[in-house]
Amino acid sequence: MEPSYRLRLYLLTALILLGFGTLLSRLHEFQIERQDEFQALVPGNRTVTVREPGIRGEITDRSGIPLARNLRNYVVSFNLDEIARAYRFQNEEMPTLDRLTMQGGLPRPKREKDIVAIVNEWTIKPLQELGLAKNYNAGALRTHFITHGGLVPFTYRADLTYEDFARLAERNLEFPGVTLGIRPQRQYAYGTLASHILGYLKQWEKGDISSADKRAFNHYIGEEKGIAGVEATMDEYLRGPEGRKTVLKDEKGRTIGMLDYTKPGTGARVELSIDARIQFLLENTLRRAGRAAGVVMDVNTGEVLAMASVPDYDPNAFIPSISREKFIEYKSNPQLSPFTNRAIASFEPGSTMKVPTAIAGAVQGIAGRTFSCDGYVPFGNHKIGCWIYNKSGGRHGSLRLPEAIQRSCNPYFNKMANAIGWKAMVDGCSLVGFGKKTGVELPNEDPGILPGSRSWRTARPGAVMTPALTAMMSIGQGDMLATPLQMAAMSAAVANGGKYYQPRIVKKVTAETGEVLVPDLPKLEVDLLRHGVKESDLTLIREGMRKAVNEAGGTAGKVRMDDIIVSAKTGTAQTTDNGKKSNNSWMIAFAPFDTPKYAIAIIVQAGGSGGGVCGPLVNTVYTGLFAKENGMRLPLKPQTEYKGHLERIEAIEPLKDVLAAIEASEIPVGETTAANPEDEIGETGDEIGGILPETPIGNAPTVTSPQPTITPETDREGQVIPRATPITE
Repeated sequence: MEPSYRLRLYLLTALILLGFGTLLSRLHEFQIERQDEFQALVPGNRTVTVREPGIRGEITDRSGIPLARNLRNYVVSFNLDEIARAYRFQNEEMPTLDRLTMQGGLPRPKREKDIVAIVNEWTIKPLQELGLAKNYNAGALRTHFITHGGLVPFTYRADLTYEDFARLAERNLEFPGVTLGIRPQRQYAYGTLASHILGYLKQWEKGDISSADKRAFNHYIGEEKGIAGVEATMDEYLRGPEGRKTVLKDEKGRTIGMLDYTKPGTGARVELSIDARIQFLLENTLRRAGRAAGVVMDVNTGEVLAMASVPDYDPNAFIPSISREKFIEYKSNPQLSPFTNRAIASFEPGSTMKVPTAIAGAVQGIAGRTFSCDGYVPFGNHKIGCWIYNKSGGRHGSLRLPEAIQRSCNPYFNKMANAIGWKAMVDGCSLVGFGKKTGVELPNEDPGILPGSRSWRTARPGAVMTPALTAMMSIGQGDMLATPLQMAAMSAAVANGGKYYQPRIVKKVTAETGEVLVPDLPKLEVDLLRHGVKESDLTLIREGMRKAVNEAGGTAGKVRMDDIIVSAKTGTAQTTDNGKKSNNSWMIAFAPFDTPKYAIAIIVQAGGSGGGVCGPLVNTVYTGLFAKENGMRLPLKPQTEYKGHLERIEAIEPLKDVLAAIEASEIPVGETTAANPEDEIGETGDEIGGILPETPIGNAPTVTSPQPTITPETDREGQVIPRATPITE
């Protein structure tokens, strides 16, 4: 055989094989990979696989009271692909739309199906006849069609009554591509109650659909996700398993019947450590101030029984989406910042920091030492004065630790801190949680700032801890920042004998099957008695806090109770507020003194003094707590938003009949008065003292809230219900 003939034969064979391979490849593409696409073009019945979202688990308080639950919600959805197919089946021409698209970086004209015109004519018009049409955002529908096609149904209405639902269900076969469904919708049963703990939800987005899901489902409905509070941190537990439905439809997209159905599952139940009635008590108490936060903690477990922050917001406003106007209203005043959970935001702690300073001293074995107050402590050309020196030129003289806490003496703690040195101060304060996050199950927790710590040095290259900065740290000024939650956890450790428990807001998580996913176990972080602190040292600290409330010369007299011995420490920190010099007032406390149960920390921004502003608030909370122990049923009802205010509060008037106010849920809002020094036992506790001129003063940061789902506004093309024309005479 000639070589040229043999070559031609080889080439012919290769071409035949190549063509055969191409044919097989195309057959595989048409018959396997694109089978559904081409079958959809052939008139006849077809199956459609629908993904249904799981049902979100409930969030309850420690007694099982539902705080976040699911309501039955009637929904009308459009499958835009099926609507377009049904329209094309009965109409020769499709309405089109000319628009510009970007191709290769250049705008180019493109003609495409006008899905809005199709929906308005084919679907909305018959809905109008039933009285079930509603104005919508046509731009959002058009974008949805371009992005999702028929994969994701377009939610047209999610506000049907049962009567509307039943009326449409009777005629549903007349509406190809229109689906009726019942979906769970989140509801926060008590309005704004515990809003900063619970958080809120956001609708799922197209980026949440995986490639595998796109292949597995013809229609995809995703679930909402938590983006704030416990809804966010416990999202993986709260989400329920997805459901799957296989439906038989005719050539017009009308449902014939269901072939297979796997019901969506329910997510786990998250039981919080908070008591809803104590939460109600704390929130209503804090509403007497403009901007404030508070924490009530079980001293023996670290469980947070209540955590509140004002101003607040209503998480129901985000379900299913929040209006643009409402979101702008929430964001309009950064100083009020209703999304900021002030209980886990950091502030200058002022003289409440003297208690952890005492702990650091105890770790180094000097809690029993005596230091003298000569009115001030000099640092170069500057001096840090005691409040009594700044007020009248006086001095406390020689003091032991209990009296130094009782009288809130600056020089005592300045000298104690410098006696052990800044490194020992950092080590001691770190033991009880300062300068780091507590690990509570909430997002955006602030670690605060502990001067001299590694994070402080990293953020300030070249900075050196001087004796003056160490002294400022000891009284909660300068760079020192702490959160109310940190303060409450530290106070609990002092109260219970030295055991520092990690604060918990989640008590237990239980799956629908009954399996416990997160057990109810306290987590002991540090036992101070194993770090050099003696029981006698803690006795000295507790005694000082008792004296501050119950004996002459104390700064916390307004928290005193007739039948319960309360121990407390006040604080008044210099800061700035909206560009002006101001104070933040603090109080930390525990009670009862002999058998401690409850630790409390409260801060009020722009407050006159810790004793005069926070004292009456702490007194109100303790009165309610112990009344509850004695059988009183604390009130609980839905809360509305408290917008707060920016006014300075010099003092808060003590309630004349605390129990009656609590029982009637009539704790007055914003009732303040000028400070009266004679109301205190002995010295008033104006504890600010002399501050070094170069000391920076600041305030709590505003938390940037996650972007929620904004409700699309009605546009011109989606205006299908004529507006009423006003009648004029």
